[in-house]
Amino acid sequence: MFIQQTSTSLVNTLRLRRQQLANLIDFPVILWSGSNSPRNFLANTFPFRANSHFLYFAGLPLSNAAIRLEAGRLELFIDEPSPSSALWHGEMPTREEIAQKIGADVARPMAELESWLEDAVTLAVQDAATWTQQSQLLNRWVLPQSPPQGIDLDLAKAIASIRLTHDETALTELRKAAAVTVQAHKAGMAATPQAKREAEVRAAMEGVIIAHNMTTSYTSIVTVHGEVLHNEHYHHPLQPGDLLLADVGAETEMGWAGDVTRTWPVSGKFSSTQRDIYNVVLAAHDACIAKIQPGVEYEDIHLLAATVIAEGLVELGIFQGNPQDLVEMDAHALFFPHGIGHLLGLDVHDMEDLGDIAGYEEGRQRSDRFGLSYLRLNRPLRTGMLVTIEPGFYQVPAILNDANVRSKYQNVVNWQRLSEFADVRGIRIEDDVLVTREGSEVLTAALPNDADSIENLVGR
Repeated sequence: MFIQQTSTSLVNTLRLRRQQLANLIDFPVILWSGSNSPRNFLANTFPFRANSHFLYFAGLPLSNAAIRLEAGRLELFIDEPSPSSALWHGEMPTREEIAQKIGADVARPMAELESWLEDAVTLAVQDAATWTQQSQLLNRWVLPQSPPQGIDLDLAKAIASIRLTHDETALTELRKAAAVTVQAHKAGMAATPQAKREAEVRAAMEGVIIAHNMTTSYTSIVTVHGEVLHNEHYHHPLQPGDLLLADVGAETEMGWAGDVTRTWPVSGKFSSTQRDIYNVVLAAHDACIAKIQPGVEYEDIHLLAATVIAEGLVELGIFQGNPQDLVEMDAHALFFPHGIGHLLGLDVHDMEDLGDIAGYEEGRQRSDRFGLSYLRLNRPLRTGMLVTIEPGFYQVPAILNDANVRSKYQNVVNWQRLSEFADVRGIRIEDDVLVTREGSEVLTAALPNDADSIENLVGR
């Protein structure tokens, strides 16, 4: 069990968060932290990660715990460490010590939780043992694979409205995550000239994160096959002429996430075609960040990226036609199929366990358009939101070799010209951007993203 010295300011923040929730709902809430999941035998477990909704209100990544929230009060349910645990895990904090750390009003053993379930609502935890326990105790299905229903849906909407923007305690953690993420990417670039495989670059990057007593906020993507959007294989050799796409983020001890992508040439020098496409993606990235301010629709940010990419590809002779028309017909999604980004907080895709409740404004639904269906956030931006901006260009064989796609876009894509850019499999440039009263602040600005600076970092 992890516990650290907790400041009075954190306790005050947690109380404020609980009161914010109490102002929105009038029913008791029970949130479970989750439990360790065995890899192959009970004592050999996967790394534990507390449920983010629990963590937001409890503050510490406790395992096998639950909290009951009502009218701004917090009741902690957790068992005392067993006498034998000291042998294997060292001295553990008592229930009362943990309660004091998080400002709990009452602390009880887990066995008493069953007596406090009347009219309680909850949100599903991802591990099977816990959601099974939730379902059994509440006598109804609580399933992570199903969107919240009924009274649980009311809770999900209330929590999402609070977590959409970040308080100062959260921002302190998010800045820590961003800073270590930046260092990790610099280490990856520096390691590339001597590396033989993707795995060696990944090791250099994650080594920085581990050295700061953090973990990765998601499974790292470090690959020369950037056209595979969530590539989690690291066995490919690094060859001169390859581009290496690294999407790696740090997560703080308290669970807050960083999320950054950079793409760099293995040789330390972009080819002319790689640099041309890179600059198109960078232009979209910069235009989007310049547009961010409170009140701006995030969908408009996405469409701006699509338009800038379309303009760039027209200038390079890959597209033929008017950029606005190309976006209207979703031609940009041939090369930029995903959304421009997502919310960032305790989860790297913050609150996506709730489906689109957090990401989509009330009354809005996902589009079925090729160019909009993967948009993860569709809300007006608010001060205190943290979002990612991550345009990209990818040559995905499953898209570009599809006969129907080729037929539909045969008059707008110069396929012969496109073949000259075969050394560009995938490019993505991603930064973490805080919406401020005046506009925006790039939390990851210390990591350069222009082509010359990238080359210098790799060459160094």
